[in-house]
Amino acid sequence: MLDPAARRLIDPPLNRAGRWLARHRIAADAVTLVGLGIGLCSAAAVVSGAFVVALVLLLVSRLADGLDGAVARATRKTDFGGYLDITADFFFYGAFPLAFAVHAPVDNALAAAVLLTSFYANGASFLGYAILAEKHGMKSDARGEKTLYFSNGLLEGTETIIFFVLLCILPGLFAPLSYIFAALCFITAVLRIIAARRLFPH
Repeated sequence: MLDPAARRLIDPPLNRAGRWLARHRIAADAVTLVGLGIGLCSAAAVVSGAFVVALVLLLVSRLADGLDGAVARATRKTDFGGYLDITADFFFYGAFPLAFAVHAPVDNALAAAVLLTSFYANGASFLGYAILAEKHGMKSDARGEKTLYFSNGLLEGTETIIFFVLLCILPGLFAPLSYIFAALCFITAVLRIIAARRLFPH
């Protein structure tokens, strides 16, 4: 829901940084992989209880997640680059809640399982919608230039980052925050399915 507004704010500085990285021959795919590595280090910091370190690494990893697209726009966008980017995002989004479950399994495991299930449902509805949108030639640049069609929803990338930041700041509230976020993810998935049924032939 917040992604279009966030993109208008962050795209200009990201594009400048992307052009600088491109001039220094740093590839977009390399930025994607570095961002994923930093994100997984953030999850590892959560496991060890170093939540301030986890927060810093989280923000750096998400900066890299924005920079890879900026580098691609400054050089050459590829289908594989878009595929690698979305795969890295899903990998990180799964690893972060898992880290809280490993950190405090008694308190967090069930909530993490519910949250990951909601991510799975939301991700399936998102990717399925993107496939149908591509099949029907639909385009959208409200969330920046993307390899896949990004359908809107209550929860998108910006909201997820804010949620992860809150988890780092308030780790003792992981369970209640996760249940709330999971409920919103399930609602987002259902609304996207309803939208797909209205838009696509059935």
